[in-house]
Amino acid sequence: MKLVVLAISLALTACSTLVPVTMTFPEAPGRQAQVACPNLQKLKDDALLSDVSRTITINYSTYYECAVKTDAWIEWYEIQRRIFEGVVK
Repeated sequence: MKLVVLAISLALTACSTLVPVTMTFPEAPGRQAQVACPNLQKLKDDALLSDVSRTITINYSTYYECAVKTDAWIEWYEIQRRIFEGVVK
């Protein structure tokens, strides 16, 4: 009987700690997600139609690359925040 009481008391006190446990939010993955998006190109006043179409194509691709990167960053952040808040509670 004494052994059972000792085992139960050991099991209950072994998991407690006197040191407060602090959790830190995880670091962001990679530096690529933290780089600012580049500025879009501007047309010159004497631009030809071919220059206009080239600039539009470059600007669209630059914008959508930045949008994908930003959406991925937001998704990662939201998932990590939910995990972090779920563990802290």
